Amino acid sequence: MPVVLKTADELERMRIAGRLASEVLDFIAPYVKPGVTTGKLNDLCHDYMVKEQKTVPAPLNYAPPGYKPFPKSICTSVNHQVCHGVPGERVLKSADIINIDVTVIKDGFHGDCSRMFHVGEPSIQAKRLVDVTLECMWLGIQQVKPGAKLGDVGAAIQAHAESAGFSVVREFCGHGIGRKFHEEPQVLHYGKAGTGLTLQSGMTFTVEPMINAGKAGIRELADGWTIVTKDHSLSAQWEHTIAVTDSGFEVLTLSEGAPKPPR
Repeated sequence: MPVVLKTADELERMRIAGRLASEVLDFIAPYVKPGVTTGKLNDLCHDYMVKEQKTVPAPLNYAPPGYKPFPKSICTSVNHQVCHGVPGERVLKSADIINIDVTVIKDGFHGDCSRMFHVGEPSIQAKRLVDVTLECMWLGIQQVKPGAKLGDVGAAIQAHAESAGFSVVREFCGHGIGRKFHEEPQVLHYGKAGTGLTLQSGMTFTVEPMINAGKAGIRELADGWTIVTKDHSLSAQWEHTIAVTDSGFEVLTLSEGAPKPPR
């Protein structure tokens, strides 16, 4: 499948969808505290998307080939859960870390982003992992410009993660996005600079590294969706949707509460 280049009008619609996705994370932040269930966080986000924003939660009933429909409106991945955690009865405890992943559809276009949250006071290792993963995402994003290679993005992420003693999950990657939830290209979070697809103005894709405190190995739980680290080590992920512009990049999933790039 070819990469779909977005027109100026399509980019404007993606800015709106991206901002709305980020605003869901702004909305839910005060509720992420000890004692709340991941199912409650899902229900709050669902109602906010559907009733307040008039957006469609893209994950709900999403079923790529080989998967059963995803049963919830957001993904909640706690501690050693890497991605695609299914919200439910799990109660958050002090010192947990959680990734909340939100994708909304507005006027036919997708906005996709995720953030890490500390529940109460994190451990030193958990805080460092979350911080380094945020740095990894931004280092990857900062490689984006016309004429650069996709391998530049992955190489920057991998080098920073591994220099901190962490590992990069290989089986999941960023993806093109627009009218479809998942389009070309695939955006690997590891690789070799100077290799891969040449970036062009009008491309839109996510950068969403999953970084493990231990080894990179993962496995899937019996629910058919939740991915966890094989060695039970902590995992963290951050995600933005990016557009390639004539002069560099634009982050499409920004809102008032979105964390600023690290120094």
